[in-house]
Order: sequence, then C-alpha cells, then structure tokens
Amino acid sequence: MSNTENPEAILNMMDNFSAACRKAGLKLTHQRYKVYLELLKSCDHPAAEALYKRLLVKIPTISLDTVYRTLATFEQHGLISRVQTVESVARFEVTLRHHHHLICSVCKEVVDFQWELFDSAPLPAKIGEWGSVRDGHAVIYGVCNKCLQTANNQ
Repeated sequence: MSNTENPEAILNMMDNFSAACRKAGLKLTHQRYKVYLELLKSCDHPAAEALYKRLLVKIPTISLDTVYRTLATFEQHGLISRVQTVESVARFEVTLRHHHHLICSVCKEVVDFQWELFDSAPLPAKIGEWGSVRDGHAVIYGVCNKCLQTANNQ
C-alpha cells in the first residue's frame, strides 16, 4: 500500500501516531517521529537497514541501533507490523488495514493485496480444537513478472 498519495492524510496519520504514543506512555522524540514517518511513506516494506540508510540522509546522528530499538518498540505497541518472510531479515510496515503479502522469491519485492474470500472463509474445525486464533494473514511466494521477463530474456 502506498501511503504517500495524500499529504493531508499523512498529517492525519502522524497525529494519530502521536496520540497512540501518548496513550502507550511513549515519549515522542524527534527520531521516533522521523522513523515512523519514513516507514509510513514507504511502500516497499523496508528492512531496518534500508530504513536507516534513508533516515541517515535526514538525521546524520541517528544510529542503526536506534532504528532497530525504535522499530522493536513500535512493534511491541502495535504501531507497526513485521512482515513475515522466509528471509532472515525482518521487514516492516505501518499497518493501515488488514491485508496479505505477495513476495518475489528472486528480487524479494513485497506487494500488498486484498483477499476477501480468504478473510471471510471459516477456519477448519481442527484449529478450534487447537485454541483461539487472533488474526490470520496469507503470505504467497512466487516470481514477479519483472523477474520472469528478465529470466526469459537471458
């Protein structure tokens, strides 16, 4: 999901973020604000290192450790989500609405998609015997068209 189309919407989401920080008892530092804003504007589900490189241009004093700790704090308080991948690198997003992910096995691009049929399908009975389900997301792996075209052109 691209979050950068509407500057007014971004300001509104940042106001909501500020209120969520106050409610969670989190001090809203300049660095936390900028980390969240950069993640909010991202549509590529960046890893902490990629986010750090983007932020370093804007905040030369920020450390990679600060970015990692900030992301962990945001995730702990439900302000952001970790995108589940088979990569060893965690990727993050600001969760605006329930959605699923397509992940290219070649270039590692992550794309959001909606799947209403999946979301409305009843769970198998065995899951009810197992326990209580809080949330469900589909992560689908494959090869994107860009990578398929590159492979076909070689």
